[in-house]
Amino acid sequence: MSHAPVDPTGQQVRLARGEVTAHIAQVGAALRGLTVRGTAIVAPYPEGRIPPMSSGTTLVPWPNRIRDGRWAMTDPHGREYDEQVPVSEPARGTALHGLLRHTPYVVAEDGESATLTAAVVPQDGYPFAVETVVRYALTDDGIRVTYALTNVGADAAPVAVGTHPFFQIEGVPGADLTLTLPAETWFDVDERLLPLDERAITAQKDLRGGVRLGDVDLDRAYGSLARDEHGLAGTTLRAPDGRTVTIWQDEAFGYVQLFTTDAYPGQDRTVAVEPMTAPPDAFNSGEGVRWLEPGERWELSWGVAYSG
Repeated sequence: MSHAPVDPTGQQVRLARGEVTAHIAQVGAALRGLTVRGTAIVAPYPEGRIPPMSSGTTLVPWPNRIRDGRWAMTDPHGREYDEQVPVSEPARGTALHGLLRHTPYVVAEDGESATLTAAVVPQDGYPFAVETVVRYALTDDGIRVTYALTNVGADAAPVAVGTHPFFQIEGVPGADLTLTLPAETWFDVDERLLPLDERAITAQKDLRGGVRLGDVDLDRAYGSLARDEHGLAGTTLRAPDGRTVTIWQDEAFGYVQLFTTDAYPGQDRTVAVEPMTAPPDAFNSGEGVRWLEPGERWELSWGVAYSG
């Protein structure tokens, strides 16, 4: 008896609203595609593949890296933790992007939105229980993504959240897109991409005036983001013809990681724009980490808007 091959990204959900469509994958609650008025703005990848470079996945209970997979913090009640999580990036000896990237979420969808639910269960190195809900809702010009994290355990739980989508403007060489980010600080890192220091922006690192993607190589976190009157920060990609993609993040997301690559399937050049609530190795610095009390729920949002 033959069986259909299992897609490593699980159930596929396709949403549509007017001229906006999205493709969501069950595993990792991943944003796999987004098209607005006929223009694809999230970089796709072939069916049947593991998401390349964690493409589109939800990063819980930490984004980015933990040095050697080992972390130590003290909770708000004075309880000390010294824990070891599995090293998931052997080449750099780090624990990368949390515990749910390869987890199939429970999916509910209604055509214009999808809600995906999974649980971080107590385990070696992370002895906490956190329910994670991810809601994708289409808008007139893109998508809004809302996370709700609830501590369903008995002790205060440390959490941070991130995401890892790659972007394009279909029909435009990625190298010709202009990237703009209104950040006032950047994180200097070592050869393992672990932070050495948060530094004030210098001319060489300044993205506020825009840089051509083909002229920069980035794998760096930024902080102290400028915000509008609604508390939103935005990273923008602009095509030579004036079309733009803006990745916005609410006040809970205090940081963003930018990663450029020539190795993404089907792309000459693309960039991951990764809103994060905490910077690299936050489970050791404590920076940006939120301790959820038992029963406490934390809700936060980011999204994508296309103009053109």
